[in-house]
Amino acid sequence: MTCHRLTPHLVEKPWGRTDIPACYGALAGQRIGEVWFTGPESLAQPLLVKYLFTSERLSIQVHPDDAQAQAKGLAGGKSECWYVVDTQGDAQLGIGMRDRVDAETLRAAALDGAIEDMLDWKPVRPGSFYYIPAGTIHAIGGGITLVEVQQNHDVTYRLYDYGRPRALHLDDGLAVSRPEPYARPEIQVAGDAASLLVDEPHAPFSLASLTGQAGESVHLDNGPCWFVPLRGQGMMDGQEWEAGECWLIEDRTDLLITRPFHGFVARPVDPSARREP
Repeated sequence: MTCHRLTPHLVEKPWGRTDIPACYGALAGQRIGEVWFTGPESLAQPLLVKYLFTSERLSIQVHPDDAQAQAKGLAGGKSECWYVVDTQGDAQLGIGMRDRVDAETLRAAALDGAIEDMLDWKPVRPGSFYYIPAGTIHAIGGGITLVEVQQNHDVTYRLYDYGRPRALHLDDGLAVSRPEPYARPEIQVAGDAASLLVDEPHAPFSLASLTGQAGESVHLDNGPCWFVPLRGQGMMDGQEWEAGECWLIEDRTDLLITRPFHGFVARPVDPSARREP
């Protein structure tokens, strides 16, 4: 079998919510912040797909790239992307700085909390999409449900955490931060048209948005890839798939669609095969 339905793992967070979809089986009163999808350890899993459910702002943080992480003896860095599924109230994502600052100004702002107002908080709505390359200072606001696709490395440097009693990582974080405005425009993803959302020269993965109608099929080749159905239902490799799941496909397959479909396909990119800009 080359298509693996990944297992959802519920992660409780103080900034999580109690109203996550019933299909994930949370207990009454549990504040679930993240649902991670993972497979057997025997499967190579360079990417990780998560759903996030927020009730308040997450820490302001930054991730190193592969070279920076490996220089410190870590397996690799972390670039990621966000697709907003749903919002409540004044939903915002903090991405990049409003103005370019130097490292000492950034350090002082992280220590006294001024960094919260220096971050560029962008209003978002369902369908908003951003690619967050390593080195981008960022934070997720409250009232947001989103899908995150990331490199599968647990390396996060917190710069500011609103007074919560968790450690900061200022020296490491400042060393890899690009304290400047974020230059990429927001992409508004259409749920009825295919598009390529991440396809940058140095991105460690690609991400495509796919759609289809009942009775159609979508051919996927050149695995491995991560299949994230956001809407719809169908069959694949003799198994039924539906919205809210995540699948790891090791080889080529066909998605047979039985209900109108919208979803993502993510693929890791071999660093030796990356294009030059």
